[in-house]
Amino acid sequence: MDPTLFRELMAGICAPVTVVTTMLDGVPHGTTVSAMMSVSLAPPLVGVSLDASSTILAHARASGRFGINVLAHDQAPLALRFAKKVPEKFVGVEWSIDADLPRLAGALGWMVCALDQAVEAGDHVILLGRLEAGVAAKGPPLVYAHREFGTHSAFMERALAGSASEAAVSVTEAKS
Repeated sequence: MDPTLFRELMAGICAPVTVVTTMLDGVPHGTTVSAMMSVSLAPPLVGVSLDASSTILAHARASGRFGINVLAHDQAPLALRFAKKVPEKFVGVEWSIDADLPRLAGALGWMVCALDQAVEAGDHVILLGRLEAGVAAKGPPLVYAHREFGTHSAFMERALAGSASEAAVSVTEAKS
C-alpha cells in the first residue's frame, strides 16, 4: 500500500490523546501517544503503540511499568510539548509521582500499568499493560484527527451546560 494513502486513511480516524510516562533511575520520561486502546476487561489490559526506536519504549521495558495520562480538551499544549524529541519535557509542567510513576496534573484519566507483554508490530511495538490502579474524571477529552487537536462537540456541549462532573472516581484492582 502507498504510505501516503495509509497516512491519510489513519489521519481520518479520531483518536484519544494520551501521554505515556515512566520513571527510570529517578528520572521521569514521557511521550504523546494517540494509539492507545482498551484490550481486555478480564484481566484489565490496555495497549499503547510506540515507535520501536523510541527512548520511552526502552525505558518502559527496563522499568516494567508505565502510566497513561488521558488528556483533557484544553491540554493540547501539553500534548505538543511531549510530542517533541527534546530533553527535560517535565520542566515547567505540573506533575506528581503517583504509584512511582509521573502523573500529569489536569489529565482526565490516569492509569497505572504493569508491563504484561511487548508485541512487535512493524516499525512499532505495542505495549500491553495490566491495570493496577486508575482514576477517571468526567469532562471533554482531547482527541486527534486530520492532524489537529480538538474534542467531540457533544462532550463540549455537556461541559458547557455544566453537566460534566468534577468528581473523580478512583478504581484500584485488589491484589491477591
